[in-house]
Amino acid sequence: MPSPSPLLPTSAVVAALRSAGCVFAEDEAELILSTARTPDEAAGMVDRRASGLPLELVLGWAGFAGLRITVGPGVFVPRRRTEFLVEQALAALPGASVVVDLCCGSGAVGAALAASLDGAELHAADVDPAAVRCARRNLAPFGGHVHEGDLFTALPDALRGRVDILAANVPYVPTEEIALLPAEARDHEPPVALDGGADGLDVLRRVAAGAAPWLAPGGSLFVETSEHQAPLALETLTRAGLAARLAVSEEWYAHVAIGTKPAPGSS
Repeated sequence: MPSPSPLLPTSAVVAALRSAGCVFAEDEAELILSTARTPDEAAGMVDRRASGLPLELVLGWAGFAGLRITVGPGVFVPRRRTEFLVEQALAALPGASVVVDLCCGSGAVGAALAASLDGAELHAADVDPAAVRCARRNLAPFGGHVHEGDLFTALPDALRGRVDILAANVPYVPTEEIALLPAEARDHEPPVALDGGADGLDVLRRVAAGAAPWLAPGGSLFVETSEHQAPLALETLTRAGLAARLAVSEEWYAHVAIGTKPAPGSS
């Protein structure tokens, strides 16, 4: 990481961020000063952060699985806990050759998977045009194909029955709880990336119902969910004909529902 600019005192940046209520002012100052190219740019970034703009949007990137993922206004910012979904997918299918990142947002999950898989065919899809534009930037280095549209309708038919890893970081916040989210999410991220319907599982149900025809035999769907939603999420995967299990990370407080398409002849 480049050294902070000597033309803008670190102590002044820390003080400005701290006075604005930034809990991790020192860390944020280091990130801003190492990202900015000029003192004026750094000063502008500090002002935007102090006004309440999320740090990732100030920087123009978010750290995820060791990568710098480009983010922008109106695009869901990848959460560090979602790295657990990536870890689970790679552990279950280390030889995956076809990967789909559904509800891709910035494309962070797809990028992280592609970075760890040797030459996998990568596709991603999102209904939001802003997310699609952002994902195309992030997945271009991996030769990824990004499609705009609603869930599986966005994918090319040639993928049917071939997908090894189907990652779907679906929105799962119940509608009535959107107002309770931190302001950084509530005020700066698109509702379509947050709102999971009355119980938070509307999109998960749709993904589960349509997954099997796209999965290769032995391929798996990986969906992030919450602790209290997990039992119903697993039931939903089972009803869709998938062998369901739950992976939990105590460290990240992350819950991933996994549904695997049985291979022919398996019990």
